[in-house]
Amino acid sequence: MNNPFFNLYSHEFARVAVAIPRCRVADPAYNVEQTLALAKQAAANGAVLVAFPELGLSAYTCDDLFHQRALLDACEDALHAVVAASASLPVAMVVGLPFRVNNLLFNCAAVVAGGRVLGIVPKSYLPNYGEFYEARQFNAADCASVSHIEWRGQSVPFGANQLFELENLPLLRFHVEICEDVWVPVPPSSFAALAGATVLVNLSASDVLVGKSGYRHQLVSQQSARCLAAYLYTSAGFGESTNDMSWDGQALIYEKGEKLAESERFCMDSHIIYADVDLGRLAADRMHTTTFGQSVRRHADKVAEFRVNRFRLALPLERALPLDRAIERFPYVPADPARRDERCTEVYNIQVQGLVQRLSASGIRKVVIGISGGLDSTHALLVCAKAMDRLGLPRTNILGYTMPGFATSDRTLEQARSLMQAVGCSAAEIDIRPSCIQMLKDLGHPYVEGKEEYDVTFENAQAGERTSHLFRLANYHNGIVIGTGDLSELALGWCTYGVGDQMSHYNVNASVPKTLISYLVRWVAETGQINGGGAQVLLNILDTEISPELVPGKAGDSGKPAQSTESVIGPYELQDFTLYYTLRYGFTPSKVAFLAYSAWKDREQGAWPGGEHQVRNEYDLAAIKRYMTIFMFRFFKTSQFKRTCVPNGPKVGNGGSLSPRGDWRAPSDSEATVWMDDLANIPD
Repeated sequence: MNNPFFNLYSHEFARVAVAIPRCRVADPAYNVEQTLALAKQAAANGAVLVAFPELGLSAYTCDDLFHQRALLDACEDALHAVVAASASLPVAMVVGLPFRVNNLLFNCAAVVAGGRVLGIVPKSYLPNYGEFYEARQFNAADCASVSHIEWRGQSVPFGANQLFELENLPLLRFHVEICEDVWVPVPPSSFAALAGATVLVNLSASDVLVGKSGYRHQLVSQQSARCLAAYLYTSAGFGESTNDMSWDGQALIYEKGEKLAESERFCMDSHIIYADVDLGRLAADRMHTTTFGQSVRRHADKVAEFRVNRFRLALPLERALPLDRAIERFPYVPADPARRDERCTEVYNIQVQGLVQRLSASGIRKVVIGISGGLDSTHALLVCAKAMDRLGLPRTNILGYTMPGFATSDRTLEQARSLMQAVGCSAAEIDIRPSCIQMLKDLGHPYVEGKEEYDVTFENAQAGERTSHLFRLANYHNGIVIGTGDLSELALGWCTYGVGDQMSHYNVNASVPKTLISYLVRWVAETGQINGGGAQVLLNILDTEISPELVPGKAGDSGKPAQSTESVIGPYELQDFTLYYTLRYGFTPSKVAFLAYSAWKDREQGAWPGGEHQVRNEYDLAAIKRYMTIFMFRFFKTSQFKRTCVPNGPKVGNGGSLSPRGDWRAPSDSEATVWMDDLANIPD
């Protein structure tokens, strides 16, 4: 387990911390003792950055004591103690203190690492309203007339225009602002993000009022989302004066709008929170979001003002350091039940709205759909039914056809019949075997001579005949063919090209992955959106093994399909995980494998979100690597040509789509070499 693969720093993560020490007003010796105790905890826990509250070395509530030389001298002595301790601590510390420059007093954050002060950042915006009157004691950052100071034998950069970059983890470039700076219309951190800061740090005091905690969450969440950054927020804790204010010691860590960690509020003891920030994700999003670059250009004058202070720390690479961050096993299916229901409602309505618009615009009132008794066609049929309801058309305008072939099982055939009856669509059955036999005969295929030659031609003859029938039926009835293939199948090339299940007039499932379709079908069943015994039909379909049913089974197999899709292309739950991080962020296979390992290694995480009766396998690293090899080769090497001409269909989520008119444009004849080479970095 000492292999660097198992260390989060090998995969563009950084562990950061926000610490809230218990303090005493105007007692820097006590405050620095509490500060260093938490800094040592942060370093021991593998963090490379820890932020402390505003004016934490003095306490925020000193008021006019800030004009006392003895206190200011003691604060600088406390900073010197932090600097001395930092020589043996592999963590960058950001501490708050009052600091004098050319006989002016500033509310500052000192960034300390490796036995030196990397920079001192003054507060830009001083609140002087309500209970705040900081301008009584302090000067704003733009009052400073120097960019460097000499302090105790060191030349120290001074100013609000500083960024700090860890040389041996260059994606960790951070900026520091202080409390009110983030409450203004255009925070300094906005420009810092444009200048490359991926982590934004706020040293705050922030007294507590009713409702203020919720607003802090909104503020930090939105700033991190807008800046495509992580945001570390501190606030003053127990020990501050309560003459006229109280303090709750709230610490927050957000990443791109998502909360990673939050401290207990109103805690009377020193406390600290951690989060593993995905710097690679932030970098990928900035690269992908081209308007971020446009913002850099339009604010080039502000961006150019920043200077970068680079430093090195000894990263904790000598040991395994697992990811301490929740990685959902099913990124397309939220684990939280309320969010799952919201996701299902939105996806379902996006699909329905897409089909409603297509029918309205074309003036077509009928749809043709093939029903196999499996998951994808089931969900597509449910979407069609809701679309007809929205249009005020009878569900009999859905022309449903089940088309048994050489390997269709009694189970799926019965499920197809029962489903069409429950939905109330027009239902018909076409046996495709005679037309397939004719085609195979025309080809001179050995099957027509009684030989069990179940090759790809034998399989695709059936897929092609089904699609050919559907298109001609659509011509005959003045309808359009509704596609049923999903995003997962398209990613893996698990579809028959051309006149096969890859083609339709409109594909409502085009950007919905298999894992989400499974839950959508369950959601429809469990929320009573289908009449009569339809809910049980849907549950039966969910419990059916996924199979193309194109190759006949052997005698005595009790109706078990001869083909198992997941035994060939890998389990959809794992392949959808890989698809999400490959398509959405462009992560390397080794990073995706690390994320998958982090998500699946804990057997206590629980089952597939569909319920305990759908408990799936646990995957060790060897299995993850094996299935990822299948995915990478099929996705990058063999199946892109099928995606270059997919039919129209609505994009449903930010997990991406594979339409060449949307999220994914790629050559059909590229190589998979670089992805396969990277897979070699994953331990066996």
